Amino acid sequence: MLLVQLVNGAFAGALNVWGLVPRHVEALPGILFAPWLHGSWAHLLSNLSGLLVLGSLVLLRSRRDFWFASAFIILGSGALVWLFGRTGLHIGASGWLFGFWGLLLARAWFERSLLDLLLAVLVFFLYGGWFFGLLPRAGVSFEYHLAGAFCGVLYAALSRRRLTR
Repeated sequence: MLLVQLVNGAFAGALNVWGLVPRHVEALPGILFAPWLHGSWAHLLSNLSGLLVLGSLVLLRSRRDFWFASAFIILGSGALVWLFGRTGLHIGASGWLFGFWGLLLARAWFERSLLDLLLAVLVFFLYGGWFFGLLPRAGVSFEYHLAGAFCGVLYAALSRRRLTR
C-alpha cells in the first residue's frame, strides 16, 4: 500500500481510475484494487495503523484464516459497494478494516471462547468509536464501512468452529 501510494502520489492520483465506482461495469476491477488505493497519505496511514492492529489480532487464529477472511471481506464488501454504494469513487482499505473489526467482535458471540471474548473486549476498547463510522457522512464511504463490517460478521458466522457432541 505504501508503494502504491508513493506511485499514485507521484502521478497526481492517476491510479485512482482503478477505484470502485458503483454500478459501472468498467469499474468491476475496483472490487480488487480499491482497498490498495488511498486519497492521501493521512488516509493511508490511518488505515494502515488499524490494519496492523486488527490484522495482527486476526492472525492469532492462523495465517490461513487471515487470508480467507481478507479475501471474503475484500471481495464481499467490494461487491456490496458496487451494487449498493452511492455514485462516486470509493477507495481505501476501510472496508477491510471494518471487516476485521466486525469479525473480531462477532467471534465472541459465535465462538464463545475466552480468547475471542478477550479479543472482542480489546477491539471494542480500542475501536468502539468505529460504530459511528457505519453512519452516513459526506466525503466518507460509509458504504464500505458498513459492507465490510457485515462481511466480517458473516465470515465469523460461516467459519465458526462447530462443536461435536
